[in-house]
Amino acid sequence: MKRVVITGMGIYSCLGKNLEEVTKSLYAGKSGIGIDPMRLEYGYRSPLTGIVERPALKGLLDRRSRVCLAEEGEYAYMATAEAIRNAGIDLDYLEKNEVGIFYGNDSSAKAVIEAHTTAMQYKDTQMMGSGAIFQSMNSTVTMNLSTIFKLRGVNMTISAACASGSHAIGLGLMFIRNGLQDMVICGGAQETSYLSMGSFDGIGAFSVRVDDPTKASRPFDRDRDGLVPGGGAATVILEEYEHAVKRGAPILAEVAGYGFSSNGANISQPSDHGSAIAMERALADAGVQAKDIDYINAHATSTLQGDAFEAMALDHLFTPYHTPISSTKSMTGHECWMAGASEIVYSNLMMQNSFIAPNLNFENPDEYSKNLNIVNKTQEKNIDIYLSNSFGFGGTNSALVIKKIK
Repeated sequence: MKRVVITGMGIYSCLGKNLEEVTKSLYAGKSGIGIDPMRLEYGYRSPLTGIVERPALKGLLDRRSRVCLAEEGEYAYMATAEAIRNAGIDLDYLEKNEVGIFYGNDSSAKAVIEAHTTAMQYKDTQMMGSGAIFQSMNSTVTMNLSTIFKLRGVNMTISAACASGSHAIGLGLMFIRNGLQDMVICGGAQETSYLSMGSFDGIGAFSVRVDDPTKASRPFDRDRDGLVPGGGAATVILEEYEHAVKRGAPILAEVAGYGFSSNGANISQPSDHGSAIAMERALADAGVQAKDIDYINAHATSTLQGDAFEAMALDHLFTPYHTPISSTKSMTGHECWMAGASEIVYSNLMMQNSFIAPNLNFENPDEYSKNLNIVNKTQEKNIDIYLSNSFGFGGTNSALVIKKIK
């Protein structure tokens, strides 16, 4: 079976606009969560969010490309441009070789709402502009990136709720293993506009701990009261091992295992059983056992039910080995469609720099997390193998096992 490695990474999030900035934030345990005044004006219960600055693309992209990019596409462009540079690839290489793309994205609400508002104002759909269609489709990220970067391989958007970015990497792994592609750009993107998250706020999913925004996201903590939304984009370049060696690529890590499952039950309620199946499949696919895992980046979003069910599954599989666990969502909030990809980037940065980023605000365990080894302060740690979990609405589960390359 062909080996699949990561040869490039890029990140644009509330923790920083590039790999260097994000590494420093992770090590320092620096939260990127703040208050968005527009959410209060719009009618949100909670104005909390990961604060992500919109990139300035003028001078980087031509006007037509900018017009076609939705907000999340802008973030994805920045992350992907960094990942491509990080992998030692240029546009000439992309034009001369077949490279594919799988990217997680499950909404483009801002573009849809703005186009609708324009049409209502002018009573003329032509006033929406020629870029509206390319911004508003769920596949906006892959259609734009494949055009900008001249990609000629597989080209698909993965819409799987909060597991989208993780499944995108899993599918990239499978395509390369089976000889269908030598290189695939994989990742996830999430819009941060107040227009995109109102329905989550409406069902009471968000924390209302507004007195101290950095204390609001509390994965696994007894006193959590809901998640905090975040966003941005993260990209990894997946490549067949021999192909990477031949071109002298920087090999950052190996994608060793991918596990998945569907709960097949309540549309919004998670499942410890479904979570465990995904993790067990990822471990088996990687040819490792639970005791071999040095670190787990948990899905844990800071919701009462979600954290509890994941904690049950983690307790069942990993408590005997005292495996270190943290949720970077304590710093970023829940980055939704991008989370499964960004948490691979975050965890790889930890692996490269031999530390575990803290699970902020874990002060009091509940009955489900009390047996887990939750790391609540930055810990120096050599990581050879880690597991990353991503679970989403509709019961979609994904788990990835990543190894340090040897």
